[in-house]
Amino acid sequence: MLVFCTVAWAPVPRTGDGSSYAQNAPELTASALTGLRFRTLGPANMSGRIVDLAVVESNTYTFYAASATGGLWKTTDNGTTFIPVFQDEAVPSLGCVTVSQSNPNIVWVGSGEATNRQSSGWGDGVYKSTDAGKSWTNMGLKDSEHVGRIVLHPTNPDIVYVAALGHLWGANRERGLFKSIDGGKTWKASLQIDEDTGVSDVAMDPSDPNTLYAAAHQRRRRAYGFHGGGPGNALYKSTDGGEHWKKLTNGLPAGELGRIGISIYRKDPRVVYVCVEQGLRYNASTAYEQRKAGVYRSDDKGETWKFMSDWNPRPTYASQIRVDPNDDQRIYMVNYSYSDDGGKTFVSPRQSLHGDDRMVWIDPRDSKHVLKADDGGVGISYDRGLKWLYVTSLPVSQWYHVAVDMRKPYWVYGGLQDNGCWRGPSATSFSSGITNDDWIRTCGGDGFKALADPNDDTTFYSESQYLGLVRGNSITGESRDIRPDQKHGFIQERRNWKTWGKPGAKEPELGNAMAPANWDGPFILSAFDSKTLYAGTNQLWKSTDRGDTWTSLGDMTTGVDRSTLRVMSQLSTETTLSLDDGIPYYPTITEIAESPVKRGLLYVGADDGNVQVTQDDGKHWANLAKRFPGLPESMWVSGIEASRHNAGTVYVSFDGHRSNDFANYLYRSTDFGSSWTSIAGDLPPKRVIHAVHEDPKNPNLIYVGTEHGFFLSPDSGRHWIELKNNLPRVPVNDFVIHPRDNDLVVATHGRGVWILDNISALQELTPAVLSEAAHLFTLRPADEIRYFNPKAHQGDMVFRGDNPPAGAIIDYYTRDNSATNASLDIVDAAGQPVARLQAPHLAGVHRVIWNLRYDALPAAPADEESGGRVIPMAGPLVTPGEYIVRLTALGHTSEQKLQVKEDPRIEISPADRKMWTDALRAVADLYRGAVTLRDQLSRRGASAELRDTARELQTRLATLYRQMGGSTGRPTADQQAQMQFYKAELETLQKRAQ
Repeated sequence: MLVFCTVAWAPVPRTGDGSSYAQNAPELTASALTGLRFRTLGPANMSGRIVDLAVVESNTYTFYAASATGGLWKTTDNGTTFIPVFQDEAVPSLGCVTVSQSNPNIVWVGSGEATNRQSSGWGDGVYKSTDAGKSWTNMGLKDSEHVGRIVLHPTNPDIVYVAALGHLWGANRERGLFKSIDGGKTWKASLQIDEDTGVSDVAMDPSDPNTLYAAAHQRRRRAYGFHGGGPGNALYKSTDGGEHWKKLTNGLPAGELGRIGISIYRKDPRVVYVCVEQGLRYNASTAYEQRKAGVYRSDDKGETWKFMSDWNPRPTYASQIRVDPNDDQRIYMVNYSYSDDGGKTFVSPRQSLHGDDRMVWIDPRDSKHVLKADDGGVGISYDRGLKWLYVTSLPVSQWYHVAVDMRKPYWVYGGLQDNGCWRGPSATSFSSGITNDDWIRTCGGDGFKALADPNDDTTFYSESQYLGLVRGNSITGESRDIRPDQKHGFIQERRNWKTWGKPGAKEPELGNAMAPANWDGPFILSAFDSKTLYAGTNQLWKSTDRGDTWTSLGDMTTGVDRSTLRVMSQLSTETTLSLDDGIPYYPTITEIAESPVKRGLLYVGADDGNVQVTQDDGKHWANLAKRFPGLPESMWVSGIEASRHNAGTVYVSFDGHRSNDFANYLYRSTDFGSSWTSIAGDLPPKRVIHAVHEDPKNPNLIYVGTEHGFFLSPDSGRHWIELKNNLPRVPVNDFVIHPRDNDLVVATHGRGVWILDNISALQELTPAVLSEAAHLFTLRPADEIRYFNPKAHQGDMVFRGDNPPAGAIIDYYTRDNSATNASLDIVDAAGQPVARLQAPHLAGVHRVIWNLRYDALPAAPADEESGGRVIPMAGPLVTPGEYIVRLTALGHTSEQKLQVKEDPRIEISPADRKMWTDALRAVADLYRGAVTLRDQLSRRGASAELRDTARELQTRLATLYRQMGGSTGRPTADQQAQMQFYKAELETLQKRAQ
């Protein structure tokens, strides 16, 4: 006799300190959660930052695209399709990719971006593949962090040179040019300057592999500024394979230099081009007030140089110069421009691709064939870069923040690095999935935060860099600029030298810059009134009318004068190269959090490490910055989470990588910030935390997004496990749990948005549940969505995001492996069986999808309509209502209720809905009878005429079943007549078969 018991989810005690965890409970491990799979939304229409390309010259249809923080992608069909080939390694950030032309199975990547930007990811050395990207081995140089170039000997791929820039945020020893003669097994420092100077570029003479050019690069970024040059910057040459080097100076500018790029003319290697950064009064990420260097040409292998022009756009970000391998007068520079007179003059053509460029590749066999990598992906040209094919299938968007609305299905909102703000559906009714044209752009520039009003589907907010805040209308497409503190307006330029924090700087009349704000300036909607906003510049601002008017609640920073802060032991002067690139403002607010349970309780954090709290909506503030044990000074506040379970509980994370500190800093307070405890626990070292959130249902369950993956703690921070599964190991900058659907929505900085549908299993996997033999988790209601495909054919250069599973998500847990499968039975409210599902029997959490249908029918026979294919026949959809899901495993049985709902787009009376289902079930029974009849006739050797008639009857029943299933409602008169006719025909044939 079976003994049935119902296991219900009991809420976890609201301690938030992990005390509900039993001392002897089984340990939750990452392997126990592998049955939970994420789905990807993309999108891919804006793509993302591609930093390098490597083409197999013997077969240019094959090339590799290195993403800044989204791994490596490979195409073998000239960009029509790409596959990810580097997504599960220890780091996702890449600086370069190189393929051996003598053996294209050998591929190298240098990890860590080489762009010097404030958002640059970092790596752990160089990786090598010997099977064309199928597998990878880390070959060392792990502390180099940023690799700018790898070059290989043209005939002996065991000889490798690596240009290692070294740490961007601090000094370190493992930087410079390194050489291996055994395929990367061992390395020798070939060119090293000092602990502040690395090598950003290296080029090999195509006619003499012992002749090399290397660009030494000294630079340093801090939270408060950037210095892009120094005495270490120089151009070097070796003629003995890197054993000895000499500095090249004849004809090159004197004084401190910035970044240098190198390109050798393939047909005549005596011709070498370099771009050299130098200038006065750097005022933005693109311009010096006075350029002092630019493009230089040598006709004698670098012995002497001739100044060609001062053209050098965005030097610290790019410095990528390329000479056409077939035309020494055709020079490409990025940002994308070209010269046809050897660099004397340049043209910046209008283009249909992204305007922030990383590199250009020119086909050595056909100069009209050009590839371009930029912050918006990959472009392919066949007319020398005038017109472009754009690859719209690379889902490498770099999200900073993510939010959701309350429509059904809910939409996802967020901002992307250099690709604006976007909103799009988490699900569609299209069988083709979620495609690029389902997404809508809502702001330009660098997109950061975007929020939807939870009480008004038409209102949403988007933010570009430096708190470029706008309120949008989803119906009209209109938007209103609501950035606070704009009483006098401001100029568009960000004049780093003239305006911000430099000695003697004065603002001219009508020449004032915008009020300071962080590049990723924060804003929130109040949990108590969605018309109330809080936003941060250096001050905290409050609006009660959706941003039309603002009131300052005070400066939340330390107010430090950054002109007194040194970078590489230097104070800024007018000669400082790429001065404060990308950081025109400091200090500024980075995080704002409001308690969802106590009105007026606010926490604010800043990039200078300041943390403040108010319990009376800004009337009085307490500074908490000195209360975090073990926290170094001036640490960037990366996340604040006010508990929804306990008013006094709050979490704060700090990001120290801008101080060259990659430790994990995560704290919890239970007394409104008066005292703090570290809860970094056993989180793997050097993750660097970007976001922290407490689960809305289980106060002991904490999540963090880090530079290297997504982690959760089931016991309030004592122990951490990585929730990877099929999620690529990429930066997770933000995430949100949908308040209605209970989905975990993850914003990755490199692979777009990923969703783990219904995380009840994570929330309910308590020690008590882990101790059970088997457990069935809470089931969320399931909609019977009718999928269809109204779209035209699209070809293969397209990305399709995943819809949610079509049906009910059923998650269960088994403590131990079993010799037999578990079973999942679906019964209706009357106890009648509906479906039985096969369920895995291995230990851990498993996910099974019930398609909300009765058992499937035998496949329909191939016919002209099906194009000769055998067509699967799904069972009829069940009637909406309450069902019971029953798990039987390891001698244990448990049940959960499941509510099945009609497609929300369909309006039909319960009586008509039941009639439709009953009619489909009746036709299904007739169809099964026809299949059985055909089998009987075949076994008995019946006449061909009788077998053909039975086949035709089965085919017609299949057609009727599909037609009736295509429209919900009472069958038409003709359909009802067909049902009666086919029933009579089946009975007649059955008698003839006896």
